[in-house]
Amino acid sequence: MTAMTHSELNLPLIARGKVRDVYAVDADRLLLVASDRVSAFDVVMAEPVPFKGVVLTQISAWWFRQLKDVVDHHLISADADEIIAAVPALAAQRDQINGRAMLCKRTKVVPFECVVRGYISGSAWKEYAAQGTLAGEALPAGLVESDRLDPPIFSPATKAETGHDENVTIAQMAAALGADETARLERLSRAVYGRVRDVAATRGVIIADTKFEFGKTPDGRIILIDEVATPDSSRFWPADVYAPGGPQPSFDKQPLRDWLDIERKAGRWNGEAPAPALPESVIAAMSARYLEAFERVTGEALDTGRFG
Repeated sequence: MTAMTHSELNLPLIARGKVRDVYAVDADRLLLVASDRVSAFDVVMAEPVPFKGVVLTQISAWWFRQLKDVVDHHLISADADEIIAAVPALAAQRDQINGRAMLCKRTKVVPFECVVRGYISGSAWKEYAAQGTLAGEALPAGLVESDRLDPPIFSPATKAETGHDENVTIAQMAAALGADETARLERLSRAVYGRVRDVAATRGVIIADTKFEFGKTPDGRIILIDEVATPDSSRFWPADVYAPGGPQPSFDKQPLRDWLDIERKAGRWNGEAPAPALPESVIAAMSARYLEAFERVTGEALDTGRFG
């Protein structure tokens, strides 16, 4: 398969993010195309990772099917033939959308990331280790890195166009959206996290934390949008080696972060764009991690020949 850095479709391009290209289909529908771009430390690498975009799209589509009785969502289809039947203008560009595109309902995006943390890691651990808080609010004393949080914590964040999202309190979210809408978003986020956590647990995978995005339909319904429970939006840990007290191995782009850390400490990279050229070994390790994440979660290997 030829890895894809970006798409060029016969539709109006609305946005090009770190990974996804977003196109307008009509007033009611969008097309989301997941490229194979990869970023770390807020810098997009020049080299794409084969199958990354397909994994993100197909694992999201799989989760949307598992969640149909939990939450309404935006996915219409992630099947290239069905998408082309609905949008004939894409017929000549099937190779660009095969496996990596989602035809979706158009919504007004809620301007907060809805993060649920079942374990303390990442930015939450850094703040807690320094101050004993998360978004300025106290957490129980005595936690160690990667400890399980019971019950999980709903931890919203602002959506940053560049740089890191910023953790905020539920009160700050309510001040912007209203108490009722915030409560609905928390309730939906907890329900979705509960389902994906429980399903993943049967596959030997811990979903330590994950972020959801929601949108509002014209009739006022709140539905789940964007990706869901992917290695990019979540921390996936293998349950059989879980040991609180430090960082955990994960099914994501950790090989990239580790290699960039070495480059930075050696003085070969200043932490800003452009990043140094990635070795083939790092690219191959990341591609393998994404493919393994798909297989571990869904129980089936990704049919790479179908999407090649």
